[in-house]
Amino acid sequence: MQMPRTIGELKQSRFNDQLSNRSVKDEVRSNLIAKLRRGEKIFPGIVGYEDTVIPQIVNAILSRHNFILLGLRGQAKSRILREIVTLLDPLLPAVEGCEINDNPVAPICKACRIKIEEMGDHTPVSFISRDSRYVEKLATPDVTIADLIGDLDPIKAARGGHLLSDELTIHYGLLPRANRGVMAINELPDLAGKVQVGLFNIMQEGDVQIKGYPVRLPLDVMLLFSANPEDYTARGKIITPLKDRIGSEITTHYPATVEEGMEITQQEAWTLRDGRDAMIPDFLFRAVEQIAFEARADARVDRRSGVSQRLSISIIENVVSNAERRSLIAGEKEVSARICDIYAALPAITGKLELEYEGEQRGAANIARDLIRAAAGKTFEFYFDNIDCSEIISWFDDGGTLRVSDTDSAELCLKSFRRVAGLINAAAESGLADLSRPAIAVAVCELILEGLHAQKKISRSDERGYAAAKADTRGQQYESFSRSRRIN
Repeated sequence: MQMPRTIGELKQSRFNDQLSNRSVKDEVRSNLIAKLRRGEKIFPGIVGYEDTVIPQIVNAILSRHNFILLGLRGQAKSRILREIVTLLDPLLPAVEGCEINDNPVAPICKACRIKIEEMGDHTPVSFISRDSRYVEKLATPDVTIADLIGDLDPIKAARGGHLLSDELTIHYGLLPRANRGVMAINELPDLAGKVQVGLFNIMQEGDVQIKGYPVRLPLDVMLLFSANPEDYTARGKIITPLKDRIGSEITTHYPATVEEGMEITQQEAWTLRDGRDAMIPDFLFRAVEQIAFEARADARVDRRSGVSQRLSISIIENVVSNAERRSLIAGEKEVSARICDIYAALPAITGKLELEYEGEQRGAANIARDLIRAAAGKTFEFYFDNIDCSEIISWFDDGGTLRVSDTDSAELCLKSFRRVAGLINAAAESGLADLSRPAIAVAVCELILEGLHAQKKISRSDERGYAAAKADTRGQQYESFSRSRRIN
């Protein structure tokens, strides 16, 4: 079907309904209602918000509200805002060449009004995709009214012979260019107070002053915001009149369960290497996700800053990379991850933790190792709570020691693990290990050893590797042991 090229053709086409005075909020509301009636998922890929955040967003849209997402870093705020675009119509007719996507039958910009007066139904039109109707701006203290609203352009005035007060001299900012669409402003508190004033004037009164000249801009924009509660005191605040004009304030949160976190990490992490998926056991995903949960509960980590979900994603990607490095060194065809690879992912942890004073004294690397050990212990308890590992502990108590490198092949590690009495049997009893696949068997054996170490039933040190707990005469030295190059 040929698309309409002029206003006259547009009025005779199926797009005629879009030329009414239906606002963008009505458009989004209408498309949301249609999705709900069809039973479609509103925000595919957003996990853990089904019973909390998403119903509140749906209510805000049904209420035709501008809204703000309030939450700590790494809680999918920006991603949710971008998903609102899916509720816009696929195509929207506008006056061709208009900077602010003007409605062909109800233009608000002076240039379009003049053009339509001259050309009438022969005025050319164009169609805007839904993605082009979304504008996003990261708020920073240096953002000005000119950036968001616009400024007077002396060159336009000179070339057109206009007065500076003439609307035709305006160089439009981001907000007018989002007309008939959605505009999202991230980290709203970072926006200077005087700029926030300009926003609420546009939202409520539809006018603004540019260089002292009052300009009417009755824009049709759905405004969305995000903010981190920490920002209210750390860098700025949202001025009260603007908060009053934001219809709904919706609080986001981190995954409520380890399983939800695992699902997000599995969805987002890059694990496909050279066309092949790395072999990552579910218990390894659980151990990695447990690190984030341990960090969020640790008093040495600043809870006001939060622990982003990106922590787990980055760890898994580093884990896979270390497994890939090992497969290249050992000449293995399969990229198979195991517990030792988590210790190699320390750089993915330390930079994402904001520490309290006690944590700063201990050091980010040591805190990260503590978190890994605690997470391994919780994961071990989850899978091995009813499995007797006393034979393994006795083997170490009788003087047995075990030392393997994180670059050793699965076959070599498994050969060493078979020497430990009861270790292979415990791995088989768990149901996690497929003994016909050495890589998986090794990964489960490492989980057992790490779990026993976390429970202080065996010890571990750089010099001896795994050994009896009573053999560690230096008390808690194992806490500072670096695992970046060895499985201990």
